Amino acid sequence: MLSIRLAAEPGTPGLLVLPVLAPPAGSDGDGAFAVPPPADLADEAEAFRADREHTGRAGLLHVLPRPLRQPAQVALVGIGDGTEDGWRAAGASVVRGTTREESATVVLSPGTAPAAVRGLAEGALLAAYRYRLAEDDDPPKLREVVLALAGPGQVAGHADALRTARTVASATILARDLVNTPGDVKTPEWFTEQIAAAAADRTVTVSVRDPEALTADGFGGILAVGGGSERPPRLLELSWQPDGVRTHVVLVGKGITFDTGGIVIKPRAGMKLMRKDMAGAAAVTAAVLGAADLNLPVRVTALAPLAENMLSGTAYRPGDVVRHYGGVTTEIFNTDAEGRIVLGDALAYAVDRLAPDVLVDLATLTGAGSVALGKRTAALYSENDALAAALGEAAGACGEQVWRMPLVDDYAYALESEIADLNNSPDIGAGMGAGSVTAALFLREFTGTARDRWAHLDMSAPAWVEKADGELSPGATGWGVRLLLRWLASLG
Repeated sequence: MLSIRLAAEPGTPGLLVLPVLAPPAGSDGDGAFAVPPPADLADEAEAFRADREHTGRAGLLHVLPRPLRQPAQVALVGIGDGTEDGWRAAGASVVRGTTREESATVVLSPGTAPAAVRGLAEGALLAAYRYRLAEDDDPPKLREVVLALAGPGQVAGHADALRTARTVASATILARDLVNTPGDVKTPEWFTEQIAAAAADRTVTVSVRDPEALTADGFGGILAVGGGSERPPRLLELSWQPDGVRTHVVLVGKGITFDTGGIVIKPRAGMKLMRKDMAGAAAVTAAVLGAADLNLPVRVTALAPLAENMLSGTAYRPGDVVRHYGGVTTEIFNTDAEGRIVLGDALAYAVDRLAPDVLVDLATLTGAGSVALGKRTAALYSENDALAAALGEAAGACGEQVWRMPLVDDYAYALESEIADLNNSPDIGAGMGAGSVTAALFLREFTGTARDRWAHLDMSAPAWVEKADGELSPGATGWGVRLLLRWLASLG
């Protein structure tokens, strides 16, 4: 991971980064330096800023070469209006746009808010992430970012913000690694082993149900979806429980380690990235480990129902009836609507056995969500206004976007089955769509007494990006980890 540290003075860096503020909204003109440049660079830096007409737009980067002089380069980076988002974009741009030096020093003012340090550090750490298995890997040259504040007292005052940024970034990177891992490696058993290894040096508890235990306890949904694979399913339970806390949050994450669609097989184009179909499980388990590292004063349990949806002679079929944990039955209309089947088991178990004060699930559940909301925004469903608002606020603060969608009761009829309690692929009428809504309505059926304190995040689209975008590197984004940790921290 990229090294980031605080320093009392800039020293003599090879690359000096000067933040630039955007003008107030509605006004014309270029940006202005957030911190006066060092006296020996002031005239040159100001002339360069004016020549490039630097607007201060968040993430905008201009680099001035200074051959045979120190610093050898001066970079101007926009921080927008100076919010955490602007600093996060700036940190990402510094990492992506400065390739000639091993170390960069960002000059910060004495009054820099801790949120700015957190945003800058998170943006830099997450943008520096890369996942490659090639032998000819060529790592980035930049190895260190120094955040230079005015005086030792300032350094001490921002240490907690930097520590939090490192922890959140590490948890997000763990989730990215899990999601990026190819399907030939990533079995349900492999996933549980990775989490158990990560939990070994933390004060968290791990339990895993294998197929025998799943059968004994009645987890028919997980067993059905995993029944077509030679690599059997698991249910992972991970818990952080500090002393003296009352609030218990249960997080449930969809964990389909690879999704062929089963008997209703996907086309090649729809299948090639299906190693990402366990991004919800990666997010919730990484969030619990992050909560332990941050010592958050809230009890958090993650449930990850893990299965590989394959086709074989033992695969579940359209027309089958699955009996979930707790007894609810589902007629299978579509074996490629498997995520809600495993989530139904986990949600029912959470309500029955874990008595959550709040229940939140994350799932790469539907492609329909991206039709309405695009690639960067997850669909949020909840009947609890306060919970929805709190999750939305956390998302806005951390740089992950959600948009609240309606749980339309008029569509509930589409869940009906002639032979079971539910069907898993509701159709509200030709051309009517609403696939993300009906999927959420299906999950709601398993929330029981926790229905009034449950939220569902359909995050298929933002779980993956094809190219670098701000702090997001190509591939898995680790979406949801930052949101969950920001929200969990607010509960204390």
